[in-house]
Amino acid sequence: MAGLRLGPLLRYVDARSATVWVETDEPCVVRVRCDGGAAGAERTWQVAGHHYALVPVTGLTPGTETPYQVLLDEPDASPGDGGEQVWPPPGSRFPVSTIRTLSASPDEPLRFAFGSCRWSATPSNAAHDPVGPDALDTLAATLAADPGRPRPDVLLLLGDQVYADQTSEATARVLAGRRDLGEPPWKQVADFEEYTHLYYESWLDPEVRWLLSTVPSCMIFDDHDVIDDWNTSAAWVARMRATPWWRERILGGLMSYWVHQHLGNLSPAELAADELYARVRELPDATQAVREFAAGADADPACARWSYRRDFGRVRLVMIDTRATRVLDESNRAMLDKAEGEWLRQAVLEGRGGYDHLLLGSSLPWLLPHFIHAAEGWNAALCAGERGPRWARRSEFLRQRADLEHWAAFPGSFTALTELIAEAGGGADAPATVCVLSGDVHHAYVAEPHWRGAGPQPTSRVLQLTCSPVHNSIPGSLQAGFRFGWSRPGRWLGKLLARHGRLTRPAVKWRRTGGPWFGNQLMTLTLAGRTARLALDQARREKRGGVRLVTVWRAALSDARVAGKSGDAGGRAAGTERPKTG
Repeated sequence: MAGLRLGPLLRYVDARSATVWVETDEPCVVRVRCDGGAAGAERTWQVAGHHYALVPVTGLTPGTETPYQVLLDEPDASPGDGGEQVWPPPGSRFPVSTIRTLSASPDEPLRFAFGSCRWSATPSNAAHDPVGPDALDTLAATLAADPGRPRPDVLLLLGDQVYADQTSEATARVLAGRRDLGEPPWKQVADFEEYTHLYYESWLDPEVRWLLSTVPSCMIFDDHDVIDDWNTSAAWVARMRATPWWRERILGGLMSYWVHQHLGNLSPAELAADELYARVRELPDATQAVREFAAGADADPACARWSYRRDFGRVRLVMIDTRATRVLDESNRAMLDKAEGEWLRQAVLEGRGGYDHLLLGSSLPWLLPHFIHAAEGWNAALCAGERGPRWARRSEFLRQRADLEHWAAFPGSFTALTELIAEAGGGADAPATVCVLSGDVHHAYVAEPHWRGAGPQPTSRVLQLTCSPVHNSIPGSLQAGFRFGWSRPGRWLGKLLARHGRLTRPAVKWRRTGGPWFGNQLMTLTLAGRTARLALDQARREKRGGVRLVTVWRAALSDARVAGKSGDAGGRAAGTERPKTG
């Protein structure tokens, strides 16, 4: 009889339906059965010897929380209610997994927890974890120990769900059983099969496995899901394509992302219209079909769309792919190609007035510390030849070495996103807030822009909310660099770089109104009606052993401006359990 290898992951949830993702160890029929009669069933499909299913669950009631079970049946079983229960497992120490549907009331609070950069490897003794306690693991343990505690309605995982280029010793031992680690790509993953081990390591952690089974998740990739600096520049791409191992790496990365992350982002209606998904479910072995899709997506970004839109009642989430659709020609660099930019405009503006809050999920921050923003714009100008070929060569080396590839490194795209945010947040029917949710930079902060000049000003509250890492670290030298980036000397030095690069002044100026915070952490944005509140929780190790979440900052976002610096601007409040109010 088939067994459950990975999952279940509760992915898409609306008022009346949901999807549940699993991997099994044999072909079978996967059934999801809910208390109260809602149910779904799906036969597994195969990629590279692995068996997956994404089960649509229908018949749910709006605004309810319903326990569910996962059962596995023989592959030739007829529709019905048979099968062997594999989830929850017997004797589980966790609360039952449930599906909580969206409420029809716009005033019912919605909690979005978000962060990025989760290096999943953990030592056998958690007290000696070199990067500190895992915030996602700690959140799961906290919720499991206190079922009455308010939990997130949605997890937004904003990139680097796995680290293909920084594997643990346990994963390296698995890789060593397949090939010689003295040859490229060494201890990095090489292909689809090796990617599957990263997801096992990440999602089989008992606490995280339970959390992902009961809290819906939306995901988007960033560079480490494939490789550090993925698609930084045309020179970077040319260098990688010249290596003998890159093609299998990129195909394995895109294939595994499509299987493990992307499909679950889609609604049942979008899945029904997806031609590749329909083919995969019909083929006895879909490996070649998914591989050809990945090859096409790598060669031509127009072949795939990884961005997506979700409406949670009167909250709109638009997740933006900031990696795969870049235009890297130095004379026409863009974070998003033309088709992707047009899609983003439509996703944001369509039905404007029908939502109270707009969330833009971008793995890379829109607003950076001032010096870093200026340095990236300066570097982009020099790479494009603003100061001649000599400066261009040196600047390309610096770009790749220092990861200068955020929105600021694509000045035209930064301007286009700024204008789109102003348009979405302006006028009588503007949402209460427009929030750009980001990660990547291994610290957390809140920044608030102000539009220059006498032109149209957004009436929405516009904020950059950045939160990472979930489980990783940052050297002390980089912590000092980020603090310097926000400082007055940093701003002045940034102005000198902008002058040398002959940069035009951006349409917005901004100030940091919270942070920077360093540590393993998650932000939670709570939206109800037209109000919004933000909390930052950090995972802390207790002196007596164990870990806990500590709220180090919270503020109302829609009622009044966040006043001045947060109590933790210099990190001092991080050591106290009492929440700090902005």
